Amino acid sequence: MEAILLVGGKGSRLRPVTEHTPKPMVPTAGVPFLAHQLSRARAAGVTHVALATSYLAEVFEPYFGDGSALGMRISYVHEREPLGTGGAIRNASKALTCGPDEPVLVFNGDILTGLDIRALVDGHRTAGAEVSLHLTRVEDPSAFGLVPTDATGRVLAFTEKPERPEEIVTDQVNAGCYVFRRAVIDTIADGRPVSVERETFPSLLAAGALLHGVVDQTYWLDLGRPAALIQASADLVRGVVASPALPGRAGESLVLPGAEVADGAKLSGGTVVGAGARIARDAVVDGTVVLDGARIGAGAQVRRSLIGAGARVGARTVLDGAVIGDRADVGADNELLDGVRVWCEAVLPAAAIRFSSNC
Repeated sequence: MEAILLVGGKGSRLRPVTEHTPKPMVPTAGVPFLAHQLSRARAAGVTHVALATSYLAEVFEPYFGDGSALGMRISYVHEREPLGTGGAIRNASKALTCGPDEPVLVFNGDILTGLDIRALVDGHRTAGAEVSLHLTRVEDPSAFGLVPTDATGRVLAFTEKPERPEEIVTDQVNAGCYVFRRAVIDTIADGRPVSVERETFPSLLAAGALLHGVVDQTYWLDLGRPAALIQASADLVRGVVASPALPGRAGESLVLPGAEVADGAKLSGGTVVGAGARIARDAVVDGTVVLDGARIGAGAQVRRSLIGAGARVGARTVLDGAVIGDRADVGADNELLDGVRVWCEAVLPAAAIRFSSNC
């Protein structure tokens, strides 16, 4: 089976995490998030993946190469100008080799899910659908694309991010994973921006095509914001959602080779400590991503945060829900809470800031 993986987005809502790293390559539970997606796809029987790249496209191939280390073949298809979801799918399809009636798995590079991929593909074949969509139910569907279905799973309509309360007719939302019949991909306009959500899917419905929705309420998380990325990493480390790419055993923490954790330091909540990072004595680190080469000082308290590569957190500093950019230096005795973001290479003097910001 072949697949297209959309990894071209800029990840603007994750800045400064994505200032130097594309969103799918941000380390999550010890490896780039993309490694978890590719390993799960391979476990489901995918043997060839076309990566639809754009932003910082040059960083993918040096890490994953031809895909042989994962037991699959990876092709890299670059889009010079943003083409939207549909345009990216059409552009990447040039690397596919399957016939017109074969299923092609398509998924977004920023979704962590426990979806049974094989079951989705099998259901697509059984239904004889042109496109099958993974749907999930959420408490507040207003920020997502709504996809109502009938009792048989046939998709009835698409409402992309409803603007009025009366437009919210279902709690079923587009979960960002599809199975296309290859011939359908070939009908998407080539060389221009196309949205599958706003253009392709509604056009197929209007033409009477069978679009099949599969509601699956296993683990699902959109990694569009830092808090979600941090949660995804912690859930992977703790084994809440399984991944063949996890570089160690599931547990309360994951310490990568070359990291140093001093006596008296406490790690919990799915914390991951990257290679070469150092956690000083009496530091408390809970549910946090500490990237390669970062330093956390003695007595610091760090919860639900992301500490960038080479960044420094001073002694006794308190972080809760914070994001510290690569090589930033947060001095001792600061307090940063509730979504505060410190930009890459920024320097905060000791005891300079004690505030929270909902950003």
